[in-house]
Amino acid sequence: MRAVIVYESLFGNTREIADAIGEGLKETHPDAEVECVAVVDALPERIGPTDLLVVGGPTHMRGMTTGMSRKMGLKAEQQAAEKEERPFASEEGAEGPGVRDWFHDTLPKARTGTHAAAAFDTRADMRLAGAAAGGIARRLRSHGYELVAEPEGFVIEDTEGPLREGERDRARAWGASLQVA
Repeated sequence: MRAVIVYESLFGNTREIADAIGEGLKETHPDAEVECVAVVDALPERIGPTDLLVVGGPTHMRGMTTGMSRKMGLKAEQQAAEKEERPFASEEGAEGPGVRDWFHDTLPKARTGTHAAAAFDTRADMRLAGAAAGGIARRLRSHGYELVAEPEGFVIEDTEGPLREGERDRARAWGASLQVA
């Protein structure tokens, strides 16, 4: 089995969840080839044929990120870091295209046959925070993929993180539960 996990991450939380999902897949499928790929590097030739495509990103403004929401989030965190005299660190490529752009510009339609996929996001645990996983799942379906699991969300404590305690373990278990026909 070959699985590719494509993720968009601004501060490392979504990348950490993607890595945990990959660990879970490897636990269930020890012989599987599992690769985590940042969305900026997820070119069609790099993704290639897969048995399972897992896609995830952070939730911004109740849904998937946009170029504007990524810039706003990075700028706000940088300003907060300067005021509190703490280091500011964003993920490499955080200002580049996100998952929404990737679906529109890069991901080709799936070829005929069964193409398994799953969607996840990271989100704050607050009223009306929204979720990006549903939009990711809809786009996967519109590209010809069949979802093998309900979209899943993983909770972060604040914009920059950290992940809520236990979320990495929950992501690993979710990854282990993903079954490909």
